[in-house]
Amino acid sequence: MDTLEKADCLLTKIPFEKTNSFSKFFLDYISGTPILDKFHNGLPTSENLLSQIDKRDFPSAHRKVLTKVLERQYVNIEASEQTKQNIDSLESENTYTITTGHQLNIFTGPLYVIYKIVSVIRACEELKKLRPDCNFVPVYWMASEDHDFEEIDHFRFNGKEFTWKTDQKGAVGRFSSKSINHIFDEIAGLPDFFSNAYLKQENLASAVQFYMNSLFGQYGLVVIDADDKDLKSLFTPVIEADIFDHISEQKVVETTDELGSSGYKTQVHPREINFFYLKSDIRSRIVKNTENYEVLDTDISFTSEEMEQEIKEFPERFSPNVVLRPLYQEFLLPNLAYVGGPSELVYWLQLKDVFDHFETCFPLLMPRNFAGVLTTSLLKKFKKSGLAFEDIFKDENELVKEKVIENTTYKLDLNEQKQRLKSLFKEAYDQAIEIDKGLDKLVLAELRKSEKNLEKIENKILKAERRNQEVLVNRIYSLKEALFPGGTPQERKDNFLNFYLSNNKFIDSCMKSFDPFDYRFHLIEAHE
Repeated sequence: MDTLEKADCLLTKIPFEKTNSFSKFFLDYISGTPILDKFHNGLPTSENLLSQIDKRDFPSAHRKVLTKVLERQYVNIEASEQTKQNIDSLESENTYTITTGHQLNIFTGPLYVIYKIVSVIRACEELKKLRPDCNFVPVYWMASEDHDFEEIDHFRFNGKEFTWKTDQKGAVGRFSSKSINHIFDEIAGLPDFFSNAYLKQENLASAVQFYMNSLFGQYGLVVIDADDKDLKSLFTPVIEADIFDHISEQKVVETTDELGSSGYKTQVHPREINFFYLKSDIRSRIVKNTENYEVLDTDISFTSEEMEQEIKEFPERFSPNVVLRPLYQEFLLPNLAYVGGPSELVYWLQLKDVFDHFETCFPLLMPRNFAGVLTTSLLKKFKKSGLAFEDIFKDENELVKEKVIENTTYKLDLNEQKQRLKSLFKEAYDQAIEIDKGLDKLVLAELRKSEKNLEKIENKILKAERRNQEVLVNRIYSLKEALFPGGTPQERKDNFLNFYLSNNKFIDSCMKSFDPFDYRFHLIEAHE
C-alpha cells in the first residue's frame, strides 16, 4: 500500500476488489472487461478525458443560454472570483466541464456527496495541468426536480438521525426550507452558512446552492439548477421524440436485454414516456391512453395537439426521469465526464444508444473517490490493535476470531481431538457395519453429535479467550462501528459535520488526499 507524501492525512489506498464493497458489474467496468466496451466511450483515464475534447462538439448557442442562466442563478450568491471566471469561461469553445450530481439531501447528506464534489474539482485541477490551454469547470448538478422527499429528509450526525418534517409535495427543489429551523435547535454550533442557506434563501434549491458555494466556491465549483425554462427549451426535441415516438424506451430495452444476456443485472427500467409533468406541487408521470395523454393522480389531460402546444409554450413543465436526466445534462453542458458512484455509473451503461440516437456525445463515466475516515484517536486504536488496513473490510466476527487466535498464547482449537474422534468412529463404523450394515446411520449420527460437542467446547474456549483479550476485541468493534456504522459503509451513512465541526479544514484534507484518477479506496485521517 502506498501513501502520498504531500498528503499527511492519507493513510493508504486499497484496491476495490479487496474491500468486498462493489458489484461485479462495476468492477468489470472499471477494470476494462472487453464485453462492456460497446456500452461506454472509453475508460476514465486522464488521457481518455483529454481525447474526449476532440469528440465534444458543443453548440455555441447552448453555451450562451447556459452562461445566461447561471449568471441569473448566481445573482443573490456571493460567488468567488474563481467561480465567476468559470461561469464566464463557459461561453468559450475551449472550456469543458466535469460534472457530478445528487439529490438535495439536507445538510449535504452522507459523506459521499462531499467526496463526489471533491473528485470533480480535483479532476479539473489535474486536467488543467495537462492542458493549460483549456478551461475545466467543476459542476454540481442539483437534482432539484426529484420528488422522493423521504430519500433526502434526514442526515446522521454523532450517531443520531435528524429528520426534516414537512407536508410539502412536488419537486423538492421548490420546497420552502424555512420549516427546517427545528434542527438548528437540536444541534448546537451548526455553521452560519447552513442557517443563512435554509432560513434566508427562497427555496431548497437556492439553499443548497448557497451552502455548496460556501463550502466549495473557493475551488471554483459551479452549481446548476436545471429546473429552468430557458434550459428546458433546448431539450424540446427530446421531449417531443420521447412523448410521441417512444424512442428512448426502445433503445434502452435493447441495451438492457444485451447486458442481461451477458450476465449483468440492470437497474433502470424505461417507460413508454420518460417524463413527469411538473407544475406547482405536482410531479407526476405522463401516460398515454387510447385517446389522450394523462398526468397520473391528477385530472390533467391533453390531446395530442394540446400536448404539442404545451411542450412548445411550457417546456419547463416536463421533467425527465432517470432514463433521460443524463441526456438532459449532456444537452446543457460541454461535459467530458460524469462522476458518480458504482450504482450510478452502471446504469449509465444502459443509455449510450439513446445518446447516439440524439447525436449527443456520451461522457466518460468516472467513479468518485471512495473513502473511510479515521479520527486521530481512532487511528491510535487502530495501531494498537495490530490490524492491517485491509482487515477492516473483513466480516466483524471473523476478524475478531482471527485476531484473538493470532494474539493468544494458548492453543484454542480442538483440531487434533476432532481427528482422533474421527479415527475412533471410523474403527467403530467398520466394526458395526461388518455385523449389520443398517447400523451405519446410527454411527454417523453419533459421530456428528460428538463433533458438535467438541465444537461447543471449542467455542467456549474461544469465548473465554475473547474475554481475556477484551481490550483488543473492543478496539476492533469500535473501529468497525466507526467505518461501518450499523454495518453500512461510513461514507453512505455519516455526515461530514462529524469531522468538519472539530476541524474546518476537513474538506481541504480531502482535496489533498484524493487522487481523482486513482481508482482505489482511500483511507484518511481526520485531525481533531
